[in-house]
Amino acid sequence: MNEVTMIGVDLAKSVFQAHGATAVGEPVFRKKLSRGQFLKFLSEQPPCVVAMEACASSHYWGREIMKLGHEVRLIPPIYVKPFVKRQKNDANDAEAIAEAAVRPTMRFVPVKSAEQQSRSMVFKTRDLFVRQRNAIINALRGHLMEYGIIAPPGRNFVKKLAEQIESPDCDLPSIVIELSRVHLDQLSVITDKVVAIERRLKEESKSDP
Repeated sequence: MNEVTMIGVDLAKSVFQAHGATAVGEPVFRKKLSRGQFLKFLSEQPPCVVAMEACASSHYWGREIMKLGHEVRLIPPIYVKPFVKRQKNDANDAEAIAEAAVRPTMRFVPVKSAEQQSRSMVFKTRDLFVRQRNAIINALRGHLMEYGIIAPPGRNFVKKLAEQIESPDCDLPSIVIELSRVHLDQLSVITDKVVAIERRLKEESKSDP
C-alpha cells in the first residue's frame, strides 16, 4: 500500500515543498503548496507524521498542523543537512527532512505553545534593547574620543560623558553637542524600556516556575 505515513515539509515565506513517503521510505508525492493551500492539503491527508526544520514560523505551523490530528516533529536544521543527497533545493530539502525524521536516534524540538513563544519574545526584546543601548554608548564614546573626552566602557560611566558635554567650559563644536544629546536622549528611552521589561520579568518569575 502506498499510504503516506510521513510528510517532510520545507517551509518558506510563500511556497512550501512537501514530500510524502510510506513507512518504508518510498516516495508517494512531491508537491509545491502556497501558504493558502498548505493546511487544506494536510487536512485531506490521513493522520501521519509531519516533519519540519525548527526554524522561523515552524512552531506556529506545528500548532496548526497538530489541530488537524497529525503528529509534528521539528528537527534542528543542522541534523537535516547530512540527509540532503543531491543538489540543495526545496524538493531535496523536504525529502531530507522526511528521511531524518524517521531515524530512531534523531533529536526533536518540542512544539512551543503561543504562550511559551510570547515569553521567549520578552527575553529576546530585552536582549535587543540591551545590545542597542551598548551600541549607542560605544558610538558616543567613539565620537567624543575624537575630541579628547574619554570615559571607560560601560553604561555606568555615561553620566561622566554627559557632565562634560553640558559643562559650561565645554568647547565642543555645537553640532557635536547637539548630536551627543540625541545619543543621550535615545539612550534614556531605551534604558527606560529595558527597566520596564526587567520589572515585568521579575513580577512574572514570582508566579511562574
